[in-house]
Amino acid sequence: MKKVEHIGIAVKSLASANDLFTKLFGTAPYKSEKVEREGVTTSFFKMGDAKIELLQATNPDSAVSKFIEKRGEGIHHIAFEVTDIKAEMARLEKEGFVLLNKEPQKGADNKLICFLHPKGTNGMLVELCQEIK
Repeated sequence: MKKVEHIGIAVKSLASANDLFTKLFGTAPYKSEKVEREGVTTSFFKMGDAKIELLQATNPDSAVSKFIEKRGEGIHHIAFEVTDIKAEMARLEKEGFVLLNKEPQKGADNKLICFLHPKGTNGMLVELCQEIK
């Protein structure tokens, strides 16, 4: 793992959260994107070398919708940049971590992604991400 790539924050209203974080950070989001497969619309803020990803559910069955229903708005996941996502997935599975994806998926912000089950990571949803070349 190379670095923290981004922190994902689940929000009820992307418009309201964008306003709040624009005021907080003093800069507007650089990108917004809908990820149909995950049932979310995202918004990204650049913070030095890392990013903040706001996630609003687009359907009631999405993981983000269920997260907000159970825990309320807040930190949803932490993402780590990796050089070779398939090799990192194999390494982590060998170490006993449970992967929520058997193959990398296309995620937001031009990334291949894979999530680790939070039961094996002290309750935190962990995302691996690799830039798509």
